[in-house]
Amino acid sequence: MQLPITNDAVIFGILLLILAGIFHTSSSEKKYWKNFYKFVPALLLCYFIPGIVNSIGIISVENSNLYYVASRYLLPTSLVLFTIGVDFRSILKLGPKAITMTLTGTIGVIVGGPIAILIVSVISPDIIIGSGPEATWKGLSTIAGSWIGGGANQTAMKEVFQVSDSVFSAIIAIDVLTYSVWFAILLYGAGINDKINKYLKADTTSLEIVQKSLEGNSNNKFSLSNINDLIKLLAIGFGVTAMAHFLADIIAPFFEQNFPELSKFSLTSKFFWMVILATTSGLLLSFTRFRKYESKGASKIGSLFLYILIATIGMKMEILGFFKNFDLLLITSIWITFHAVLLIVVGRIIKAPFFFIAVGSQANIGGAASAPIVAAAIHPSLATVGVLLAVVGYASGTYGAWLCAILMSLVS
Repeated sequence: MQLPITNDAVIFGILLLILAGIFHTSSSEKKYWKNFYKFVPALLLCYFIPGIVNSIGIISVENSNLYYVASRYLLPTSLVLFTIGVDFRSILKLGPKAITMTLTGTIGVIVGGPIAILIVSVISPDIIIGSGPEATWKGLSTIAGSWIGGGANQTAMKEVFQVSDSVFSAIIAIDVLTYSVWFAILLYGAGINDKINKYLKADTTSLEIVQKSLEGNSNNKFSLSNINDLIKLLAIGFGVTAMAHFLADIIAPFFEQNFPELSKFSLTSKFFWMVILATTSGLLLSFTRFRKYESKGASKIGSLFLYILIATIGMKMEILGFFKNFDLLLITSIWITFHAVLLIVVGRIIKAPFFFIAVGSQANIGGAASAPIVAAAIHPSLATVGVLLAVVGYASGTYGAWLCAILMSLVS
């Protein structure tokens, strides 16, 4: 066999074999597997092992379309299947802690950038370029846009501060690397969610009420042998996804042509509208008779698609890349650490569960693509909370990133 493998059909088969192996061993009754998964959550391996396979050269995903397919087709479909059985009134009972932690995450990014530059300028002054087109703060402004809003906000910062293409390409790599590690940490945290809540002395009452309500709608005896229900579930999920794509192809160009200034809110992004329309449709269906499909296994099929999505995200991770651009990586590592510490401190003060800390972070750092993943890792039907909070990040992305950039320029 010629390595690396570039055929998507073969890569997809490898990913599914990895997922099958992880789930088989994680459900094993053998003592050594039980002990292993006490310390290493299965969800983390679903993300990390594909990254290793890519990094050591077994597969090459440079021209792969697997992530595109998973993020554009499976993600919106899973959001529909997760939200179709949601008790929306229970979701509202989660209270103000979710918004508080999301805004805390935003502040952590805005303030963390200047602090990281200050620290690194003391440790190694030669790393920081203070002025000119190659100025460090200009490149980092695009990371601020990515971490608060998303790709559209990142591009906006590139244009606003005239970041050179050479700097921007290096920054994107560092952005992905730093995000990958932080995402892996949050997935690990999702696996030991209860232990972290004990450490935080979190008040999980409202979250537990919502979870029990959602679990009451679920049928653990779901069987794939019921082809009738399975076909209907797939028709609902992919049907709504088709509608979301169809409308996004109309709405996004409309805003781009008539209101281009609204790009700072991501209203010109097809991906943004696709996620919003899929989530909104799922929520609307939860008020109808379609809600009964949760008892037919909607969230279980959604979880299946979610794990495939996580594997395709993981396969893009280049672990060996952490040794490249070490200077920039040092800055972003301090930056993301400040963001995390601030979330933990505020979370402990207000006794917020880890769920709000993790989702509040990803609503900023990862946006609509990963916030629902982290939310669903803790409880599948709470994926909608991740999407709703990600919208907050989209709305404040450009303003927050611009403020962060100005602060970084002042300390450079």
